[in-house]
Amino acid sequence: MQSPAGWLILVIAVIGSILLVELVRRVLNRVGRKWAFARHLVEHCTWPAFTVAAVAAFNLAFAPGTLGVSQDAAATVNRALGIVTIAAVTWLIVQANYALTDVVLERLVRIEGERNRRARRIMTQIGLVRRIAAAVIIVIAIGAMLFSFPQVRALGAGILASAGIAGAIVGIAAQPTIGNALAGLQLAFSDALRLDDVVVVEKEWGRIEELTLTYVVLRLWDERRLVLPVSYFTQNPFENWTRHGSRVLAVVFLRVDWSVPVPKLREALYEFLQGNPLWDQKDWTLQVTDVLPNGLVELRALMSAADSPSSWDLKCDVREFLVNYVRDNYPESLPHFRVETPESRAQK
Repeated sequence: MQSPAGWLILVIAVIGSILLVELVRRVLNRVGRKWAFARHLVEHCTWPAFTVAAVAAFNLAFAPGTLGVSQDAAATVNRALGIVTIAAVTWLIVQANYALTDVVLERLVRIEGERNRRARRIMTQIGLVRRIAAAVIIVIAIGAMLFSFPQVRALGAGILASAGIAGAIVGIAAQPTIGNALAGLQLAFSDALRLDDVVVVEKEWGRIEELTLTYVVLRLWDERRLVLPVSYFTQNPFENWTRHGSRVLAVVFLRVDWSVPVPKLREALYEFLQGNPLWDQKDWTLQVTDVLPNGLVELRALMSAADSPSSWDLKCDVREFLVNYVRDNYPESLPHFRVETPESRAQK
């Protein structure tokens, strides 16, 4: 017979558990102003915690006798509650894992200078490892859900006996996916590619925005996104401009007439670089690198910058400065193409 008191106890238990989680959430919110882990716990685990608390309270308060539920219906409800409990706890564990790793990632993001390269390598590895951990936890949870059914447990022996054949079939079918996952681990732990690395792929320049077990997202200079499978980076050559550091050398070529005063131009370039905030105050030079067949000389200006975006802007600034400087101060050194005619040859 149905008992109203039983339903009342059930409702009070669920609401009380939710209120208890809300109280903990408010406390963690206050503590989170000084403790980063508490802040990330609130961000990731609030809804999973509410769900786990409600399901756990329902489990504890649910009694078929007091609620007037038949034994068959009670068995079905208990099995459903078990599945929901496993799902809720899995959700909470995965989100707690993300909260814990976010604390480390948040600290690594702030690291700059020479230690930035190592920090980005650790960030890449942590990102991949926590995805693997989440996948393993979910697979285990699904297995636990399936084995809550007696029929599945009865088939367990037969499934284990044929696991070798099934594993081979699945391995062949999932070969591209498994290959991509292994390639992602290889890239992360061999330090060949990291988050925020500057790379050139398929003649496209960009930064590694996301690196997962199956694909890599490259944010191009014009804000487009190039998505490539992870296996691409283990099977094809690519340029990594920040493999050992973020400093980049910028190069500007200038073709001018032979009459250009190179020492004066070198002095002017050095003075310009000293006043440009994009130059990192380390390397620079201006050299005559070639004499071209068309009667011009080639000057190469080389200067260093802290990273590739600064390098690009610095190149544009230096190129504009050199063009304006030669045009305004030495117009006779602008490119001239000489043509020898019979009349000019006779005048000689």
